[in-house]
Amino acid sequence: MGNNILSHISKRKEHLSKGQKMIAEYIQNHYDKAAFLTASKLGSVVGVSESTVVRFAYELGYDGYPGLQKALQEMIRNRLTSVQRIDVANEQIGNEEILDKVLNLDIERIRKTIEETNRDDFNGAINSILKAKNIYIIGSRSAGTLASFISFYFNLMFTNVKLIQTVTTAEMFEQILRVSKGDVMIGISFPRYSKQTSSALNFAHNNGATVIAITDSKHSPIVKDSDYFLQARSDMASFVDSLVAPLSLINALIVGVGLKKSEELKSTFEKLEKIWDEYEVYEKAEETIKYGE
Repeated sequence: MGNNILSHISKRKEHLSKGQKMIAEYIQNHYDKAAFLTASKLGSVVGVSESTVVRFAYELGYDGYPGLQKALQEMIRNRLTSVQRIDVANEQIGNEEILDKVLNLDIERIRKTIEETNRDDFNGAINSILKAKNIYIIGSRSAGTLASFISFYFNLMFTNVKLIQTVTTAEMFEQILRVSKGDVMIGISFPRYSKQTSSALNFAHNNGATVIAITDSKHSPIVKDSDYFLQARSDMASFVDSLVAPLSLINALIVGVGLKKSEELKSTFEKLEKIWDEYEVYEKAEETIKYGE
């Protein structure tokens, strides 16, 4: 039902009770707000009982209201403008206890990521990265920070890492022109999904490369071309993309790869420590920390 929930409601509308029709009309006109309301709150806003809202969900074919709410959230994930996201955040978070609410929402996203990430895909992604001729990494807009993070650590482990800069579509394709069988492309995209990232993964897939998609939902446009799908929750916090759970998943991926290359990695860091010390890259703790002050 997912992305067609509004049309499904329209088709079922004539069979609904008076109260259920009121719910249907509210959702059709205010789906961006309805997606984040509890059954009790939705009933209060519309002027019907909570039980009427639950029966409405059953009437549409869902196991309960949570199923309907999840379908609405999936539908709007890539539809909301930044202005609408601000309005939703005001409804969800308000102006009090912002720190507690935002951090607790991120904790919940990490919990759901632990539950939903497929272990076989996670381990398969690690093994494909270890065997890759070349590792291409792409992420646009806010996801670009995650792509840079992976690239930084993978460059310490491998000599074949290519971070794709997505300034223009033409320049992006020039950078991935030679992607082929034996290569791996890691694509990162969260709502609102980047067309450039989707196009790059489609190109890599069609040229025989192994594709790893790091995204929030099986409905994400980059999943269809992926060999391995790593799901990380990234819901909106106002106009800001919450990337806490995706970053945690990426940390796990980097650690997983690193553990498979532990001996080689030790040698690399021994060399780096000498370089960092010789060229005074880092402040020395004993020179900067004065105990007792």
